[in-house]
Amino acid sequence: MNSQKKQNTFVCMMLAASFGASMLFTGCQTSVGGQTLPSAYYLRDDVQYHTKGPEFKLAREAAALKEARAEATRNR
Repeated sequence: MNSQKKQNTFVCMMLAASFGASMLFTGCQTSVGGQTLPSAYYLRDDVQYHTKGPEFKLAREAAALKEARAEATRNR
C-alpha cells in the first residue's frame, strides 16, 4: 500500500511539474483586462508595416456635409 501511495505521489508531482514547465516555456498571445499581451516570442516576430494614411479619416464625409450645407443655404 505504501508503495502505491508513493507512486501516485510521484505521478502527481511529475504531472504538476510538466504542467508548470509547459506554462513557462510556451508563449501565446493573450488578452487580460482588455489588454492584448504579446507572446513570449514577440522579439522574434516579423514586423508588419502599414502605409501612412490621411490624417483626417473622414474627408469624404466632411466634404459631403459641407456640400449639403452649401446647398441648404442656396435653397433658402
